[in-house]
Amino acid sequence: MRKLIVSIIGLVMCLSVFGQRFTDATDLTIVGKVFPDTPNPYERMDFTKYGGWTEKDRNLLEMPSGIIVSFKTNSSGIWVKPVFKEIYQSQTSGFAARGFDLYIKKNGEWLWAGTCAYGLNKEKENGKVRALIEHMDDSVKECILYLPTYSKLTSLWIGVDDNSMIEKGEIPFRHRICLHGSSYMHGQATGRAGQTVPGYLTRLTGMQFCSLGVSGDCRMQPQFANALKDADVDAFVFDSFSNGTAESVKENLFAFIETIQAAKPGVPMIFMNTIWSERRNFDQPYDEVQGEKAEMAKILMKEAVKKYKDVYFISTSNATSAQHDTTVDGVHPGSWGYYLWADSVRKPILKILRKYGIK
Repeated sequence: MRKLIVSIIGLVMCLSVFGQRFTDATDLTIVGKVFPDTPNPYERMDFTKYGGWTEKDRNLLEMPSGIIVSFKTNSSGIWVKPVFKEIYQSQTSGFAARGFDLYIKKNGEWLWAGTCAYGLNKEKENGKVRALIEHMDDSVKECILYLPTYSKLTSLWIGVDDNSMIEKGEIPFRHRICLHGSSYMHGQATGRAGQTVPGYLTRLTGMQFCSLGVSGDCRMQPQFANALKDADVDAFVFDSFSNGTAESVKENLFAFIETIQAAKPGVPMIFMNTIWSERRNFDQPYDEVQGEKAEMAKILMKEAVKKYKDVYFISTSNATSAQHDTTVDGVHPGSWGYYLWADSVRKPILKILRKYGIK
């Protein structure tokens, strides 16, 4: 009897391992990119078309933060099989930095469905199959899968039950809005890959906020302006005052606006204030530097909205709870703080976009 039970368990395990088939993610629908057609579909910039990048720029733009795979399936389970170019650790949770995050639509709402994370050893992890979710019913489900915020991919396969269907999903969100910013938009310190500000705003509004977050590297540099002026988007939202200094804000802001507006007249450019960093509570030199930068941004944006048509400044960005306890490291919020930020700017952004028929 014991041998029979062992044999049955072994058979079930074999069915679990071998009863799957995998589809290349590039045969499904990939969204969430400011520049959709990149040579590597899991990178966010076409380096053959745009130049002037520093080594840091290129490293960050090769990361797939904000990229989403849309598909439909009636499978009882969903698995991933990635090949990584690089696997990264950071202040971010492993489920965000080197993991995959699945949402499924239910009753018209995107509900979290499953996640998985990979280890740091690329040789051991490449090609390893991990489950996002199992034991679902056989109804057709509309799915979106967020790719890792930091770890780079060369290929990705999505697995379903061998006897089930998987097909391209619709582009599940309206419009295309570029959200360019710092590590805050990149998703540093968040818990899962879908818990970034662009991710929250996309699901809260039904509009596609395409992430071009670059950790520590968003200072309105000319190379970013030269690429963004060609972006096929309906609007721009910028978190441009979180990195850099008061001097870099003063040096770069107006040239950044003018470069993009010359190529994109009539496209709204919405700038957000940076958030309060909890490190400012007691660190006096840090508080002074951050305060000077925030004040410079406030002064210059007051001038910019008068000087340039279609330029706006939203001063309501907030990622802090009433208890001032949403931070992870004194600089970056955790997932709840990022939700608070997205919610704090959602209505002002939508109000501006409505002026341009973006609803």
